[in-house]
Amino acid sequence: MAGPVSIARCLVGCGAGDGRVQDGRAPDERGHGNGQGAARNQAIMGQGVAGVFSDDIAIDLGTANTLVHVAERGIIIDEPSVVAIRARGATREVLAVGKKAKEMLGRTPESIETIRPLRDGVIADFIATEEMLRQFIKRAKTMLGFRRPRILICVPAGATPVERRAVYETALSAGARRVYLIEEPVAAALGAGLPIDDPTGSMVIDIGGGTTDIAVLSLGGVVEARSLRLAGNAMDEAIIRYIRRRHHLLIGEANAERIKIEAGTAMADADGRNTEIHIRGRDLRQGRPKNIVLGPHDIAEALEGTIEEMAEFIQRALEDLPPELSTDICERGIFLTGGGALLDKLDVEFERRVGVRFLRPEHPMHCVVKRSEEHTSELQSLTNL
Repeated sequence: MAGPVSIARCLVGCGAGDGRVQDGRAPDERGHGNGQGAARNQAIMGQGVAGVFSDDIAIDLGTANTLVHVAERGIIIDEPSVVAIRARGATREVLAVGKKAKEMLGRTPESIETIRPLRDGVIADFIATEEMLRQFIKRAKTMLGFRRPRILICVPAGATPVERRAVYETALSAGARRVYLIEEPVAAALGAGLPIDDPTGSMVIDIGGGTTDIAVLSLGGVVEARSLRLAGNAMDEAIIRYIRRRHHLLIGEANAERIKIEAGTAMADADGRNTEIHIRGRDLRQGRPKNIVLGPHDIAEALEGTIEEMAEFIQRALEDLPPELSTDICERGIFLTGGGALLDKLDVEFERRVGVRFLRPEHPMHCVVKRSEEHTSELQSLTNL
């Protein structure tokens, strides 16, 4: 189990990339003038009481889905990162977030727009992201949690200092008392229970909606971290292009995601899944509705290019490591986490292409926020590190 020091090493700053633990207190909670020391001592004395009347929240702010974990309650929100907005002149009114907003995709009048406020794992629309976080935080708070929560929020490994600052400021504006940032693959390694404090290398790959993040950890610290802005959404786009090119059929993003979930596979071998999926879309040549049937071999063919690019990214990361760490990883294997890891036989296909054993936890999508109760309970001890 990772201790406070390990987590302190893994937390990242949101400034100019200095890597220090960021003091994410809201402005009204920071000390001022000569009373700063007294206020700080009073705050320390009241930590036990404050913990009862506030919630510690861990958020996996993903391109496709947002997961919210509350200490002692587990994962209570797992919804799409989608916001529905109505434009009225110069003002924008948020109508719905999460599942309700996703149900509106492709079905809205001109005055209503459904958007994904995050792109490639980082914030693309600040106002929509802030409102989405605000509503999720409001739903996550308990009746006793009237004090603003401390939030541990995940960012892609390759996020720039500006992108990290945007996440940090947005979380504060959404109602957080303090904000801590942690890289997604590092959080996934902690959630998967990897022994990151040992003097051996551990590699975890987190495949989300917008990014594929790699982290190599040893002795409680991050040795290597990098991101590829190609992941689950790129798989959906590959399926859309394949069906358009092969069958001259136009389908939407939601339909492509359903195909990936129900019949998606990385390998089209004889002993694989035999699920057939019926697809309805618009014939591009005749302009009328058309039905087709796809099997796993079709999806494997559609995803071949995307999977190949991801495998090359993993291979390059391994080649850049010191020989000792590469040996550790080859012996222990590489852990796959994130929603993209749920693709059937993805671990087998990666192993065939890369030559290293790949392991998938029982619930890969929840690894980033899993066991965050233990981590958020240690955040107070990190403030002075």
